[in-house]
Order: sequence, then structure tokens, then C-alpha cells
Amino acid sequence: MSLIKAIGIDLAKLVFSIHGVDEYGKTKLKQTVKRNKLLEKIANIPPCIIGMEACSGAHYWAREFTKYGHDVRIMASKFVIPYRQSEKNDANDAEAICEAVTRPKTRFVSIKSEEQQAVLCLHRIRQGQIKDRTAMINRLRGLLSEFGIIMPKGRYPAQKHIVAILEDTDNALPALARELLNDLWQSIKLQNQDILKSDRKLYALANQMKDAKRLMTIPGIGEVTATAVVATVSDAKHFSTSRQFAAWIGLVPKQYSTGGKPTLGRISKRGEKHIRTSLIHGARAVIANCTNKMDRTSLWIKALIERRGFKRAVIALAAKNARLIWSLLQSGQEYQVNYVKT
Repeated sequence: MSLIKAIGIDLAKLVFSIHGVDEYGKTKLKQTVKRNKLLEKIANIPPCIIGMEACSGAHYWAREFTKYGHDVRIMASKFVIPYRQSEKNDANDAEAICEAVTRPKTRFVSIKSEEQQAVLCLHRIRQGQIKDRTAMINRLRGLLSEFGIIMPKGRYPAQKHIVAILEDTDNALPALARELLNDLWQSIKLQNQDILKSDRKLYALANQMKDAKRLMTIPGIGEVTATAVVATVSDAKHFSTSRQFAAWIGLVPKQYSTGGKPTLGRISKRGEKHIRTSLIHGARAVIANCTNKMDRTSLWIKALIERRGFKRAVIALAAKNARLIWSLLQSGQEYQVNYVKT
């Protein structure tokens, strides 16, 4: 009897579908397993390749399966879809995963440690807090506009003027509305405190992580970006080139080329949205403060702004920083600023 070469597991909450094949592609295992029996089932299978889609719980199961000597590979669902032969169901998904995991051109996600996922928990919670605060400010702005009161644009100006608006007795704001909007304003202030607490935790983590401290020497890379990259990228050598890393973040142009004629468009915006957003915000901060600087990067930025405009310069610097991040992570070297001799 030939041994199982590869297994595809369709992850779920309670019941998991498993599909296994031998070296000739013949089905040797096809069944469903309850959650409390999954580890026992995998432990009784000789070491082989195990494929899973990147989803909730994938990294946990990958760490557990690795303990039994299996070669665990996690992939994005877009690499699995082309191999599904029939209607979508758990069994067909497991079969498609089993097929995709053995294909040479399938790209896999590096398995994250528990520490990395803990740091990412902090990032996700902070993102949710910021989103909730923005929603509350917009709600406050919209409700005030119903009474003919317009708040200034921007988060800081809005929060600066809200107290005066609520305390102004001449603006004909009904007492009930004033009370309810004041409660909303208090919630916004509490959310500000929670976000500040999360920021301080990120700053403390950044100073404890060796790789994050090296990344923060790059202009435009702060604690948020550095910790997010280190917590997301287990091994920079997983990417063969710096351009591949930038493409994974979504900072390379979309391409639609045919007939030998290359056609490039806007950035793809694929992959890691959080890291991409942080890099772009960092690039904006660098450009805003490069006017009087004479290092090579600042001179390059100023020339690029004159030639291509501000927004393209921001994206170009963000993409450049992404490549620098990959270079520092895979080489272990320090970032060095090059100044132009005058």
C-alpha cells in the first residue's frame, strides 16, 4: 500500500474535511473529522505535505501539525479556486487544496508564531479602535448638521470645537440632543484614551524587538509599521526579491500587457493593506519634512515631486521603503544615510 503524499484540509469550526492522495495522485483518504479528533487523526498519519487555506485558525493548526513532523503549507484561497472541479462544498474544497498544495507555482504563507500573532492582535484591536472613533466622530458630525451646526473638517479641529458647540446655549440645540451628543463626545474621549494605551504598548514592543529597532532607522518607518512587518513576516527569505516583497504589500503597478506591449497602471493594492497604509503615511511624513535636507533620498524625492507630482512621489517612496525593509530583514544589516558632498 502506497503512503499518503499530500493532504488537503478544509478548515472549519467543528467538522473538518480531509482529502489525501499518494505519489501517483490516487485518493487514499477522504473523510470528515470532528474538531476534537483532528490532532489524533493527523498524528496517526506518517509525515507528509499538509495544505490549508489561509484563514482563521490556520496558523494554530499549522504549528500543531508541524509537531508531528508534517510539512505544513498555508496558501491563499485564490490559489485553490482553480483546482475545484465541481460545486463548492467542504469535500471538494479539501480535494482542491490537496491538488494546489503540490503545484510548484503555488505561493505559500509563512507560518506565524504565537508571539507574532499576539502582536498582530494588538494591531487589529488598535485598527478597530481607530475605525470606531472615526465612526463616532462622523456620527456626531452628522447629527449636529441636522440642527444646522457644522463641525470643522478633520479629526483634530472637530474635537477641538465640539466642547464649545455643546456649551453654546445660543445655538438652539435641544436639551435632549445636547445631552445625547455629550454622551457621544465622552465615548470619543474614552476611545482616544484606549488608542493612546494601544500606541504605548506598540512603542514598548518596538523597543523590545531587535528587527523592529533596525527597521525604524529607515526614514518613514515608525513603531506601527516596524512591529507590523516583523509580526507578519516570519522570514524575509520567503520572498526571492525586494520587488516580490513590494508586490506582496501591493505597491507595484497593475500590469495588463499583451502583444509584447507592456501596459502599467496604478498600484495593485493587493496583499497587506495595513502595512501598505502605514508605509504610505510614513512616506507622507518624510516628504513633508525633506525640504531642507541634503541626503540622497531627500534630493531624489524633491526631484521626483517636480517631475511626477506629490502623490506619485509618496507611492514611490513607500515602495522604496518596502524594498529597504526586505533588504534589512534578509541581510541583517543596518540602514545607512548617504549624504551628498558639497
